[in-house]
Amino acid sequence: MAPDRPPLLAVALRKKPVADLLAESGASGGTEGAEGGAQLQRSIGLWQLAALGISCTVGTGIFFVLTTSVPQAGPAVLLSFVVVAIAAGLTALCYCELASAIPVSGSSYSYAYATLGEGVAFAVGACLLLEYGVAASATAVSWGEYLNLFTDLLFGVRLPDALSAAPGSGGVINLPAVVLVGLCCLLLVRGARESAVVNAVMVAVKVLVLLLFVGVALTGFEADRLHPFLPLGIAGVGTAASGIFFSFIGLDAISTAGEEVRNPRRTVPLALLLSLGVVTALYLAVAVTALGAQSWTSFSGQEAGLAQILERVTGAHWPALVFAGGAVISIFSVTLVSIYGQTRILYSMGRDGLLPPLFAKVSPRTRTPVRNTVVVCAGITALAAFVPLDVLADLTSMGTLVAFAVVSVGVMVLRRTQPALPRGFRVPGYPVTPVLSLAACAYLLYGLHASTYVLFAVWLAGAAVLYLRYGRHHSRLGGPSRTAASEAVDAGSRTGP
Repeated sequence: MAPDRPPLLAVALRKKPVADLLAESGASGGTEGAEGGAQLQRSIGLWQLAALGISCTVGTGIFFVLTTSVPQAGPAVLLSFVVVAIAAGLTALCYCELASAIPVSGSSYSYAYATLGEGVAFAVGACLLLEYGVAASATAVSWGEYLNLFTDLLFGVRLPDALSAAPGSGGVINLPAVVLVGLCCLLLVRGARESAVVNAVMVAVKVLVLLLFVGVALTGFEADRLHPFLPLGIAGVGTAASGIFFSFIGLDAISTAGEEVRNPRRTVPLALLLSLGVVTALYLAVAVTALGAQSWTSFSGQEAGLAQILERVTGAHWPALVFAGGAVISIFSVTLVSIYGQTRILYSMGRDGLLPPLFAKVSPRTRTPVRNTVVVCAGITALAAFVPLDVLADLTSMGTLVAFAVVSVGVMVLRRTQPALPRGFRVPGYPVTPVLSLAACAYLLYGLHASTYVLFAVWLAGAAVLYLRYGRHHSRLGGPSRTAASEAVDAGSRTGP
């Protein structure tokens, strides 16, 4: 007689012990990954990790986000950036605690699995896949705009619209986006360390380019352009903030790399805080100078807008040429990190049995999930080639906000269920800080368009079907995969001092 199946609710609420997560990642001293396979290699240091966060955050947004956010709020978009920075700062503190307690791949997916249960974890994993996949696609689309401007200024040559825009934007295929994703794929399959080193170099270029913009734009700054400050009311501030929030995806990317970081309990929290500080300063500096150099009504529909501002301020081509070239390099790094983040989420879900084992296969030579990376890049290529940019940005914000909210809840749950679990960082002002973080995420979710909710609901419905049809039946928690040792370690972590 076949054994009785446990109720669906019980299956969806089962939690993965922290001890198992640490054992699989090697953080507790193990040498093998899931199913005895190769583990990811711990080869990333503090500055390389912080560069991952800065790269993914800065380039994901500031090179093109003003084009969509300024028309929604006017000069008051500066308040939108402040609101987003506060919300991201509160959530970053929550990330710091969870990342120092559970330094594994998978980020908020893994945190949700350990604190809220398998069903919630699968939904969060789906949100992260949406977040990273759409973010990579959105930045790949933007890369084509700056590449066209760069080649136009340098050689007087532009790709025709048919080959540089999605069908919904007047083209047939976005060929530059396809090329960019292909290059990122080749680099990622070579190894995490090589990708991190290349990314760190590109981050340095990115920061220098943005500082160039700030310096040149200041020469054309006119305070009168900031008046009226609230032409679209306070509601516009919230709407713009909701759309901007997707650009803070880099915070999640840092924790996603937890399993490939040296000394993760210390390194991950430091990288999170360092990245947030640098990003916030750069965002505000660029936004202030851009609004002072150009009327807010001119931002709407502007292609490669920051480079155009430089050309208008100086009346010369060279600043725009340098900036466009820097943007081409910078946005490359953003797409690289976004794809990296998505492959590590899929790796974690495949290792847990919630997705096919293909996604958890690690190459013994490069110590990277090569097949996983190829599949991810194929999907991102399709999105970037055929879907317009404005549709992609709000979906990324939705996925980011849901993931951030889960992290805030996870901190409170883990404090109650496993108070003695070693933590390299503790959220200051607990429990007020995670509650405020949760409230900030809810406020920003409220500002998203109704159509975004519909698309997001369709995505989650698809994820639910996949979990019910595949994930719950193949989950490693449903089989005899746990060892007595891991159960004992996990039970000990629940014991208070």
